[in-house]
Amino acid sequence: MIYTFLGPAGTFTEAALFKVPGARDATRIPSASVNEALELVRSGGADAAMVPIENSVEGGVTATLDAISTGPELRIVREELVPITFVLVARPGTRLGDVRRILTHGHAWAQCRGWVTAHIPSAEYEPASSTAAGAFSLLEPTARPGDAAICSPIVAEEHPELDVLAADLGDTPGAVTRFILVTRPGTLPEPTGADKTTVAVPLPEDHPGALMEILWQFASRGVNLSRIESRPTGEYLGHYFFSIDAEGHLRDARVADALGGLYRLSPETRFLGSYPRADAVQPTVLPHNADGAFEASQAWVRSILG
Repeated sequence: MIYTFLGPAGTFTEAALFKVPGARDATRIPSASVNEALELVRSGGADAAMVPIENSVEGGVTATLDAISTGPELRIVREELVPITFVLVARPGTRLGDVRRILTHGHAWAQCRGWVTAHIPSAEYEPASSTAAGAFSLLEPTARPGDAAICSPIVAEEHPELDVLAADLGDTPGAVTRFILVTRPGTLPEPTGADKTTVAVPLPEDHPGALMEILWQFASRGVNLSRIESRPTGEYLGHYFFSIDAEGHLRDARVADALGGLYRLSPETRFLGSYPRADAVQPTVLPHNADGAFEASQAWVRSILG
């Protein structure tokens, strides 16, 4: 099994990948971006990719939402939740008051800028492709005096040549990032009773009540949504698709019926996967939305038709 992940080594994404049984001993290829990781799977260069999709502070990771919703189809087969904590690192001899520029990923900066404002307000932010990449840049000859990076504690532990200037930087205690394992289309994971289904639904026509029509497909069948976000298709201003996480598995009658309704509304609807929830929370299903109720209703119709 060959895995790729949003690299370099030492990112929170690699920590999520390590939660997959066997991944630590498998071939792992770091990718410079989400797009690069997913294209490696599409091309057959890797069997699966671990990428971030949602953060409890910043919301959806737009690069992932867009990349899995376009191009050759992919499937989400697993999700992992990773608690997020940060440290501030710099070259030896750098003091906190010396820091003038902080390199890190945008999501990390969003979770730590309050701390930075309070402790080193003169420091400027410079985006990096990942938290680990920002830290590793400090080891390059191009690093300048006063450079520092916000990264995961794993990077600091594995690179003692960097000094930790501060720990537990996050502005929001308990922050969590959700990661997904993505493969080429194949056999769906079996239902566990605590599952999630992800779809991308283009808005076929912008008219009053269009979003309500989409939501009604789920609500009328008792399917709860855990996430819904609108993303531009890129075709023209005002043209969007909705990225949706629903509770349940495609093999659940209520979920299958809801997706069938979505397809009738929007034939370009893209199924992205049904997979076990990382938190193992089971949905509340009312008796009239249980699989047995769907089967009974279909049998009733068949009995009338003879």
